[in-house]
Amino acid sequence: MRYLLLFLIVFGVNLLPAFGPPTWTLLVFARLTWHLDPVAIVLIGAVAAMSGRFVLATGTRHFRGRLSEKRRANLMAADDLLFAKKGRAWAVLAVFVVSPLPSAQLFVAAGLLDVALVPLTLAFFVGRLASYSFYVAVATLAERQLGGVLRNVLGSPWSIALQVLLLAAAAALPFIDWSRVRDRVRRRAAARGESPQQTGDDLPGPPPPT
Repeated sequence: MRYLLLFLIVFGVNLLPAFGPPTWTLLVFARLTWHLDPVAIVLIGAVAAMSGRFVLATGTRHFRGRLSEKRRANLMAADDLLFAKKGRAWAVLAVFVVSPLPSAQLFVAAGLLDVALVPLTLAFFVGRLASYSFYVAVATLAERQLGGVLRNVLGSPWSIALQVLLLAAAAALPFIDWSRVRDRVRRRAAARGESPQQTGDDLPGPPPPT
């Protein structure tokens, strides 16, 4: 029963676009308070977090359809900047694997952009398996020392400020003139004598949304 409760709590927290407690703190709490199996905690936490973030991004994508044609064109230009070159696409995937930034805002931004959500979500899942394993292992080895850490993370004004800043940045995505930024990048690449293969202009657009 507690395993199911843990899944529901983690899933619900990961539906929030901001201000939810870090998932690893919930897993550490489950380990220290409920004394659940650490392997099960990590697996449940990673699956629940992945599911919640995917639903968050999918819900954000439905909101994208309500934007004006100009705003959607801006987002398409942002897609070109991020995914026209394979190197940039791999860099975006790497962000979802290892980024220390709050992941909610990353998934809100991914939902606004016209990109495939499944690869990003799977990358997030792999990264969270590794990070949750670390935190739960540390909790198992050092129970007494973690109480203050949890309080600091949950109540840190820097943590709250960072989430506000990232949420504002994600909300601003449709309002930035990405077409102008994209054209400027292409002009600079042309001035350096780069071929279309180097700039990525000959590559197809980003993968269709899922």
